[in-house]
Amino acid sequence: MIPLPALSEHLRELAGERGGVLGVLPGLVADDSPGWIPVPELTREPYGPLLALVDETAERWSAPRHVAAALLWKTYTYWHTLPMVLGWALERRVPLMRLAGTLVRPSDAGVTIAAATGSAVTVAVLPGDPLAGTPGTVIVPGLASAVRDALLDGQHPLIRALCTQTRLGERTLWGSTAEAIAHPLLPLVPRDDVTRLLAEMGPPVDGLLVPDGDGYRRRTCCLWITLPDADPCSTCCVR
Repeated sequence: MIPLPALSEHLRELAGERGGVLGVLPGLVADDSPGWIPVPELTREPYGPLLALVDETAERWSAPRHVAAALLWKTYTYWHTLPMVLGWALERRVPLMRLAGTLVRPSDAGVTIAAATGSAVTVAVLPGDPLAGTPGTVIVPGLASAVRDALLDGQHPLIRALCTQTRLGERTLWGSTAEAIAHPLLPLVPRDDVTRLLAEMGPPVDGLLVPDGDGYRRRTCCLWITLPDADPCSTCCVR
């Protein structure tokens, strides 16, 4: 966990960058405005809402459909995974972003993820946590396995749907999830802690990142490099 003085300074800087807002930005709070899609709808045949998001991504980047699907997933998994991994790093309390309670809509960031209105987000805590047993918490023996189970519940159905419709391999998409776990954590915790978290989580994310200098390199490609005039990502397996 981050030492409290460093965390306080980090939070002050963050609030300054966000116009004084510390917490959930207004645009991330689900309301009754049109455009929010319950994520379970993306996993149901004939996959109309999911393919609409893929097509929108394809138009944005002038990309083939399978590349657009990979880029859509890279954006989606980053925002979906972020609350869980930051909760793990900052407080050792993990909000479980499960499929049934998650919403998505297109945005300037690609997609925006939110918890469904009226949906209580369960927070996984360890047995010794002062909040253990309070409403909205679930006591787990290990937070890494809790993150893994939430990812399998919240992402695997989407990954299967994308792969079915675009002929992508699941390993390619799980590689983006592995990076979504590691990328926001490296400024907060030592790389060995990130490696240990992925190892404790196990398949399908363990082993998809390898140490490289002070950071890591992916074993899979997000397919960004296939776009015309695109430079490889700093973590790309394509050198």
